[in-house]
Amino acid sequence: MIIDVHTHLNNYHEERVVSLEDCLDKLSDTMDENKVDYSLVLTSYLVNEHRPGIKKVVEAIEGRKNLGVVAGVSFLNYKERDLREISDYINAGLIKGLKFYPGYEPFYPYDNRLQVFYDLATEYNIPVMFHSGDTYSPKGRIRYSHPIHIDEVAVDNPEMKIVICHVGNPWIKDCMEVVYKNKNVHADISGLVLGDFSEKFEKYMKAQIEEMILYAGDPQYLLYGTDWPICNMKSYLKFMDQLDLPQEKKELILWKNAAKLFNIDVSKF
Repeated sequence: MIIDVHTHLNNYHEERVVSLEDCLDKLSDTMDENKVDYSLVLTSYLVNEHRPGIKKVVEAIEGRKNLGVVAGVSFLNYKERDLREISDYINAGLIKGLKFYPGYEPFYPYDNRLQVFYDLATEYNIPVMFHSGDTYSPKGRIRYSHPIHIDEVAVDNPEMKIVICHVGNPWIKDCMEVVYKNKNVHADISGLVLGDFSEKFEKYMKAQIEEMILYAGDPQYLLYGTDWPICNMKSYLKFMDQLDLPQEKKELILWKNAAKLFNIDVSKF
């Protein structure tokens, strides 16, 4: 079984408009081609014709039992009505987690103005995901997206489930320590490469992930994710296959950790 905890329905080729339905069909086809059983779709902090908002994505995936939604929240632009809408969707089981984008937006994850969302996530036992590390856009400000900032959030919210996206790349060693120290912190391996892994970079990242597991222990904190469509699912599965781990440890990463963390009922697909 495979659960991809990090996909998008954003149109990254903004010179042309692609419909939400076309993006959704492409995701479903790509999942079928790669035998991916379930994917979480993360909405953006930015909503426009290329990046659908929470409501549109929730409505678009209705009835698709192999997809779930993680609600992207804009630190700079969220309104009280957004908080109410998200609360209603969580209560109805239509949202599996929240996602914040430090680095793309200029804020630190420990900003106390986010506490209302952290309290909400803790109350409903859903994870909070944070963009971490390098940014896809050269306009990002990476001082905000260093994984070390997540430590403060984890200490102040010990009951909240946290995911550091992209294992904080290139600060993977710092991510290792935050994950090792805080038992409520997880990390996904998404977005490590644009498109396909090259042979040299695959070898480099393989050593990094294996070192993380050696340092932080059994990978009960590590999640499989791709960042599709920026990253290629087929190439990512090849990367997973290359990891020097016993099959039971790979299964933790590929689906078991995600099913437990995001409360995904795997009997439904």
